[in-house]
Amino acid sequence: MTNIQGIEVLTRSHDYLREVIAAVPGSTWSAPTPCTEWTVRQVLNHARIDQQAYGLVLTGDRPDSDPFHPADALDGDPVAELDQVLRAVAEGYAALPADADRVPTPLGPMPLPIAAATAAMDAAVHAWDIAVATGQNRPLAADLAEGIWPAADRLVDQLRDAYRVFAPALEVTAEYDRAETLLAFLGRDPHWTPAAS
Repeated sequence: MTNIQGIEVLTRSHDYLREVIAAVPGSTWSAPTPCTEWTVRQVLNHARIDQQAYGLVLTGDRPDSDPFHPADALDGDPVAELDQVLRAVAEGYAALPADADRVPTPLGPMPLPIAAATAAMDAAVHAWDIAVATGQNRPLAADLAEGIWPAADRLVDQLRDAYRVFAPALEVTAEYDRAETLLAFLGRDPHWTPAAS
């Protein structure tokens, strides 16, 4: 038996990332993104390495590169390279029992729903980074953000304090939906545009 809710959130995040990457115009791979000092290609490679880490840690292995130094160019077709990694992650998580309460992740063991939501958060937020950087009208869905929120709420402040992985949270206004609130909590301006870089 698999954890349907966790797998659904992870699957939707992976699908979002695939859709965004497939629609990146060839001329925008070097465009700036909401991730300061990283280009579209670097954010994609960071997302690929992070997802690789979520998959490999289930077997005790490590990714091939440091996700926080994602300058390495992808060797081949970015869509195909990413898809291979995402499939491995999804298969690894789908094989876990629904009641797994110590799933290995790059951030330590977690209950399956939180582990899957954490991997999903990484994929979805980087998909959003790339979408806005390349002018795509593909917003992060509010209901997907709702599924990711438990992981963000549990982990982000700790990661921000200990490792400075996330920028400081931005102010949230009453008009923000769940996706905008999540992005602001993760230190991203929900209304970022390439002109802001």
